[in-house]
Amino acid sequence: MDSKQFRDAAKGAIDEIAAYYDNIEERPVLPSVTPGYLRPLIPDSAPEEGESWETIQSDIDRVIMPGLTHWQSPKFMAFFPCNSSFPAMLGDMYSGAFNAAAFNWICSPAITELETVVMDWVAKLIALPDAFLSQGEGGGIIQGTASEVIVTAVVAARERVIRRRLKDMPEGEEKMDAAADLRGKLVAMGSEHAHSSTQKAAIIAGTRFRTVSAPAENNYSVSAASLRKTIEESEAKGLIPFYFTATIGSTATCAVDDLAGIAELAKEYPDIWIHVDAAYAGSALVCPEYQHLCPPIAAFDSFNFNLHKWLLVNFDCSAFFIKRRKDLIDTYSITPSYLRNEFTEAGLVTDYRDWQIPLGRRFRSLKVWFVLRSYGVKGLQAFIRNHVQLGVSFGQQIKSRPDLFKITTEASFGLVTFQVTPNPPTPSGGKADKPNPRHEAYTSDFTPSGEAQYRDDCNQVTKRVYEKINSQGEFYISSSVVCGTYIIRIVSANTAAEEKYLKMVFDRLVEAVEEERGGKQAEDAKSA
Repeated sequence: MDSKQFRDAAKGAIDEIAAYYDNIEERPVLPSVTPGYLRPLIPDSAPEEGESWETIQSDIDRVIMPGLTHWQSPKFMAFFPCNSSFPAMLGDMYSGAFNAAAFNWICSPAITELETVVMDWVAKLIALPDAFLSQGEGGGIIQGTASEVIVTAVVAARERVIRRRLKDMPEGEEKMDAAADLRGKLVAMGSEHAHSSTQKAAIIAGTRFRTVSAPAENNYSVSAASLRKTIEESEAKGLIPFYFTATIGSTATCAVDDLAGIAELAKEYPDIWIHVDAAYAGSALVCPEYQHLCPPIAAFDSFNFNLHKWLLVNFDCSAFFIKRRKDLIDTYSITPSYLRNEFTEAGLVTDYRDWQIPLGRRFRSLKVWFVLRSYGVKGLQAFIRNHVQLGVSFGQQIKSRPDLFKITTEASFGLVTFQVTPNPPTPSGGKADKPNPRHEAYTSDFTPSGEAQYRDDCNQVTKRVYEKINSQGEFYISSSVVCGTYIIRIVSANTAAEEKYLKMVFDRLVEAVEEERGGKQAEDAKSA
């Protein structure tokens, strides 16, 4: 493909992409294919001779489209969003064209320097404490995902606590053995509702992992008292707590941990690295009404959020901010002779390879730059506020039918979680001389535990309604289990989101519950 052919192919591809977005709401949000659908559609091996672009492009519709879940559809309300925007797509296009590995400043100075400046822009945009700006001891770096960030932070935290504890030992085999012994005693911690990435990072780092209680009565958030209890229990066993993931916007319910209380506790445990994971909800910090969450972050070591979730930067793009970049550099800086250059040796430049696990890195700051300039602060704030309001509105719809639903957690960052209530008692028509628990449903007259039975019935009917909605293929929603409670979670926060689609999914939920109850009543009548 020469440059003329590229121009023609690119124009055609852009036309197709624009048409895809213009009509995305007309597509079923979920594919109807079965596992293994794709292999029979393409040859067993690569072609011997090159094919024309027209032939290749035609396979997008034939091979790829049938197997796509349409994350940008307004009917996609599962997980958290993975937003895209046209300015970010253009940034990816330019990045692909420049195609630099960019592990050193000298590899492409613009790539390093734009990232430094843009990450300072982002830090200021979300009101992070000044300690996380590059002009001081901190700074920001773009990683792929929050999971990558947490692995990077956990390994750096592990090495930092070892350096501190063994700082007086001379280098040598004895120190290496002592470090190995310490690693086996280290404990990483995270909320019982935190993303699984913290536990996975502890496995990768070869350390232990402990969950911190975040009960329903505390709105599923970690308190300072709960964290202290986990720390003290670990220390009583001769273990060394060294890392904790605090959360702004937990995966299941968008809970926010007690940041202020944990910040006070952190003063007593300076060797525990505290990282704030705000993967989804961190984008809301562009709005002043959420920035009261930011001051306690000054007491912590690192912070991250995914611009690719809610802030219109295409996947992947996770903003990782560090208070003392030396904590990363001391762990990750290894400079063989082939990476040495006069600028690095003189300490005049930032080499982001020393802040992360991989060596090479993409030009991701370009798409961030394009988005920030295209939307502006006010445009981004309006985008976030619209979705927050959609969540509030949907929560009100759920509350309007207390006979069918009950709220588990109020609308938070656009997310609403709820349960379906069980089928109400109905007369059985059976003989009065035979016991029937339906006479006094959920009391303990004929059941060991009425409350436990009610919880179980809630969980079961909620699960069945959730599965019914997704099986219809019109909407895609997700579920979770928190403290033994099975919940449906709905968040509508992509560029195509509108209130009419939330009203539609609410209507489908009502229909599904009524169908479920009709079937259950028929079953009860038959069994009676």
